[in-house]
Amino acid sequence: MQPGNPGQDPYGQQPNDPTAPQPPHDPYAPPPAAPYGQQPTSGQPYGQPAPGQPPYGQPPQDPYGAPQAPYGQQQPYGAPTYPNAGYPQAQGQNNTLGLVSMILGIASIPLVCCVYLGIPVGIAAVVTGYLAKQKVAQGQANNAGQAKAGLICGAVGVGLGILLLLLNIIGSFSLPTEP
Repeated sequence: MQPGNPGQDPYGQQPNDPTAPQPPHDPYAPPPAAPYGQQPTSGQPYGQPAPGQPPYGQPPQDPYGAPQAPYGQQQPYGAPTYPNAGYPQAQGQNNTLGLVSMILGIASIPLVCCVYLGIPVGIAAVVTGYLAKQKVAQGQANNAGQAKAGLICGAVGVGLGILLLLLNIIGSFSLPTEP
C-alpha cells in the first residue's frame, strides 16, 4: 500500500470486502464469459453440444450412422451386450454339486481324526463329486475343477479313515510281554 492512498492497492486492484454490498444477480442474464477469453472445450456456448454430437439423452451413434443401443440392451447384428460382454455364458449352470463335493472332500481329511467321521463325509464327497462331473460332461455346469477336487479329497479322506481304523484294530491286539 502506498502511504498516500490507504484503501488503494499499489497495482490498481481493489481489495475484496465480503461485507460490501453485492450487485443484484439477474437470473435471466447470459452466463459470464470465460476468464482470459477461453471458450468451453466444445467451442459452443454453455449447454449446447458441439456440431456432430447428439444432445444429452440421445443415444450415441457410431461413425457410420447406425444408432447404438444403450447399455444392457441387445445391439444389432449379435454384438455383445454390456454385462459380461464378449464372454460366453453357460446356459442352466448348476454348480452347487461341485462346490458341495469340494467342501465335503476338504472337510473329510481332518475329520478322520474325530471318531472316524471322515469316512462317511469322504464317501459323500466322492458321490457328489461323481454326480458333479456328470453334470459338467452334460454341459449343465462349468466347475469341473471343484468336482475333481471333491473326488480326490474325498477319496483321500476315506483312505486315511480306513487306514487309521485298521491301525487301531491292529494296535488293540497287544503282543504278550514277558515278565
